Amino acid sequence: MNLADPWRETWTRLALAPPATAFDQVLAAYREPHRVYHTLQHLEECFQRVREFPGSAEQPGEVLAALWYHDAVYDPHASDNEDRSGNLAGAVLLEAGAAVAAVTRVRSLILATRHDTSPGPGDAALVVDIDLAILGADASRFDQYEHQVREEYSWAPDPIFAATRRRILTGFLRRAGIYTTAPFRSRFEAPARINLERALARL
Repeated sequence: MNLADPWRETWTRLALAPPATAFDQVLAAYREPHRVYHTLQHLEECFQRVREFPGSAEQPGEVLAALWYHDAVYDPHASDNEDRSGNLAGAVLLEAGAAVAAVTRVRSLILATRHDTSPGPGDAALVVDIDLAILGADASRFDQYEHQVREEYSWAPDPIFAATRRRILTGFLRRAGIYTTAPFRSRFEAPARINLERALARL
C-alpha cells in the first residue's frame, strides 16, 4: 500500500492541510529500529481494514487521524504510549488548525487503543476493532504477529513474558465479544478465538 494515499485522504476528510513535515515524521516514528510489530506494516493493515469496511465511521477523518497516530509513540518499556501518542496527534492537529473538540475526540480514540476496557460505541469501537483485527488474521499472519510481539519484548525473561502475555490473551478470550462492531465481529470473532487458544497453548 502507498501510505501517501490514506494520508491525503485523512486530511481531505478533515478539510485541513497537514504541517509540511508531519508525514515524514510519522513514517519515521513507525520505522524506529526497536519496533517489530508496531511498524508501517501494522499501519498498512489498519488502513486495509478501513478500505474493506467503508462507511463505518461517523467521523472518517478523525478515525483516520487516530489510526495514523495511535502507535506513533511506542516504547515497550513504557505504560503511557497511548497518552503520548494522543498528545502528539493533538499537537499536529492543532498546528493544522483543527478545532479543539475534534482534537479531543481524536485523542479519545487513541486512548481507547489501550484495550484496558471495552470501548464506547461509535468511532471508538471501530478504531479498537481495526487495531485488534490482527487477532483474527489467518493463522500464518497471526503466528508472525506473535513472533513480532515477542521480539519487541526480547528484553523480558521468558517466564515474565509468558505470564504477562497469558493474562492479556486470556482477557480477550473472556470478553463476551472481542469485537464490538457487527462487521468485524462477523469476520474476525471466530478466527480470533481460535488463534488466541492456539497462542495460549504454546505459552
